[in-house]
Parts: sequence; structure tokens; C-alpha cells
Amino acid sequence: MERRHFIKKAGAAVALAGVGSSMLAACAPPTSTTSNQEDNQSSNTNDETNGTMENKEVIAHYVLFWLNDGLSEQEINDFAGFFEELKAIPTIKSLHYGRAASTHDRDVVDNSFTYNLLVYFDTMEDINTYETHPIHLAAIEKYSKFWNKVAVHDSWLK
Repeated sequence: MERRHFIKKAGAAVALAGVGSSMLAACAPPTSTTSNQEDNQSSNTNDETNGTMENKEVIAHYVLFWLNDGLSEQEINDFAGFFEELKAIPTIKSLHYGRAASTHDRDVVDNSFTYNLLVYFDTMEDINTYETHPIHLAAIEKYSKFWNKVAVHDSWLK
């Protein structure tokens, strides 16, 4: 169980550091459907090496959430249901979320957020589908009362 936790966290850290998608694939196995995986592999046959895509870019959708003041610890923990609901969206390659870490206080560190979300997509079409997917919209409607600020960062990762 601890190894699985480590692998999930390592996958997110590797992606944020901008390391190649072969490491990303090793650390964070995709949750997309088999047909999506087959489509992606067939469209990138020149990049295949030992079952991974060496130079394939993925889209990282990184979101920070600042939850409202005055929420109980139980309400803050229950907010994770938002992320669990999003996992059902089929265009998601992988999804990770967590609470802000209590890392060392430095000028460049901002731990003021409550939760972060890191979602990977294979194509621009996939993230566009996610943004307007009924599950995503319903989850926003259900959980938006908990946050007072959200910041979204989308990037192409190599």
C-alpha cells in the first residue's frame, strides 16, 4: 500500500518537473479506455520504445483550490469527493489530487491552497471534452460552494 502511494506521488512529481513521458507512464499508469490507448499508440508508432511513448506530449491540467474559511476538517476531507467523481470521465488519462504539503517556508513556495488536482490528457480534444463533460459540470455545481478561489494551469508536457 505504501509503495502504491509513493508511485502515485512520484508520478505527479515527475510530471511537474517536466521529465519525459516514459517516466510518467512508468509512475502513473493511464486510466483511459483501452480503445483510447490503442488509438494513441497507433498514431505514434514511430515513438514507441518498449511499450512507452518516448517523445509523446501529454496535457497536464493542474488546478489549485482554496476552500472557504470556517469549513470543518470533515467538510474539507469530504471535498475529495469532487475529484473522485471526476475520475469517471472517460477522456482522462490519469488523475491525482491531494492537500497542500507543509514544506519548508521559502519565498518561492506557496502552500496557501487547500487542494490541488493534476489530470493528464492525451489530446486537446480530450481536455475540451472533459471541460464540458456532464460529470465535470455536475461536480462543479455540487462542490463549488466549498471554494472561494480556483487557479487552472494547462501545459503540454514532453
